[in-house]
Amino acid sequence: MKSLLLSNEYPPNIYGGAGIHVEYLSRELAKLCDVEVRCFGGQNDEISPTLSARGFDTDKSDYEAPQPLHSVFSALDKCLQFNTAGIDADVVHVHTWYAHFGGILAQLNYGIPLVLTVHSLEPLRPWKREQLGGGYDFTLWLEKTAIERADAVIAVSKETKADIMRLFDVDEEKVHIVYNGIDPDEYQPTRDDAILQKYGIDTEKPFVLFVGRITRQKGIVHLVNAIQHLDPDCQVVLCAGAPDTPEIAAEMSAAVDAARANFDGDVVWIEEMIPTYEKVVLYSHASVFCCPSIYEPFGIINLEALACETPVVASYVGGMKEIIVDGEHGLHVPLEQQDESPFEATEPETFAKDLATAINSLIADPERCAAMGKAGRERVIEHFSWTAIAKETTELYQSLVDAK
Repeated sequence: MKSLLLSNEYPPNIYGGAGIHVEYLSRELAKLCDVEVRCFGGQNDEISPTLSARGFDTDKSDYEAPQPLHSVFSALDKCLQFNTAGIDADVVHVHTWYAHFGGILAQLNYGIPLVLTVHSLEPLRPWKREQLGGGYDFTLWLEKTAIERADAVIAVSKETKADIMRLFDVDEEKVHIVYNGIDPDEYQPTRDDAILQKYGIDTEKPFVLFVGRITRQKGIVHLVNAIQHLDPDCQVVLCAGAPDTPEIAAEMSAAVDAARANFDGDVVWIEEMIPTYEKVVLYSHASVFCCPSIYEPFGIINLEALACETPVVASYVGGMKEIIVDGEHGLHVPLEQQDESPFEATEPETFAKDLATAINSLIADPERCAAMGKAGRERVIEHFSWTAIAKETTELYQSLVDAK
């Protein structure tokens, strides 16, 4: 059996959780079947005898459409190239709306089953209109069309499955819950003071860490607003890059400046997506990792932190309800949301203060942090193995191929 994975992101072009998912899933799937990845970029690699990756690109220089639509039209062009290059796979598996059109074309033209993994849902990300303009309405339609015609839909958490059933017309037996995973050999406690010194982090002081893109979904503004309430003996390290829009980048810069003006401790902002090894070192040295997302279907970054034996303070939303057991691997912080706009905190100042209270309580108790960290690593090894996830995924592929 051969699987074709279609994705925007693939190494070395990874900026989010979906890309990490495709990278590690493809590696493990290749131990069980032949795998080809087609993605956005210039890749042309035979990674192993059973795994290859091929990137496709688009020349946007002659586009006359409004700038926010360029990413939409270039995605469609790449999806067309995915198909015109010829397909000899038995099943096509798509990741994020960027690849959905390619999967639909493959299903219809080549007569192969379509599998779709839901990493997030467009109706639950209304802020994407800032980035895509009218293209957001197209992505809503494209995602709905792809989900409702897919032969199987993979939800990365129980809450994601509930959202799918609520928002789309899809048979429940077609929706399968398969969690994201972690490579515990790569993500493990790793000490390297030189990396901290490289970024100006004091090796003698505890710090709270954020890792993620600068986007409204990740709720980073709430953590930045919490900084003024943190213990000044604590450092804050924001490993935050790849802003969705120039406007969000400017908002982030202004918020960090204001936080620094009202905080006696140190705020280190690393404005780039750093290499995996350096990220592992930051996780490992951090006293606490904070994930203040307002929408998070799963949250691979939490697995990464836990695998490095770092406790997590996380908003009580989405897949984080299932990853972290409150009081054992970290602390949950409730996030009350507005009914008319469930992507903003009803009381943002209260949420920021609650984040600070949870972070302060852990940093003040290093022994508790250490115990939570060890329990967290045990949990991810036991429940979030890419090996098990690849086996479940391959079994799903086979069931669809057999049913043809």
